[in-house]
Amino acid sequence: MKAFVSALPYAEIILSVLLIIGIVLQQRGSTLGGAFGGDNFASTFYKRRGAEKFLFNATIVIAVLLVLAAIANFLLAGS
Repeated sequence: MKAFVSALPYAEIILSVLLIIGIVLQQRGSTLGGAFGGDNFASTFYKRRGAEKFLFNATIVIAVLLVLAAIANFLLAGS
């Protein structure tokens, strides 16, 4: 159990880097105005397919794993 607790911060770092990469890869074709909140209304009704859908789902899974690792680190570090 001690090895698991000592490995959690490293897992959080790896997951956070993967999450950043996944988010940055999804920013395809966005302009500078879109980065600051400007939105193209045509992109609202866009359906993801193929690799883009896989990347979207993988980003969600990585985010959930990061939250679970952070909660586990918080709970187990105190004991």
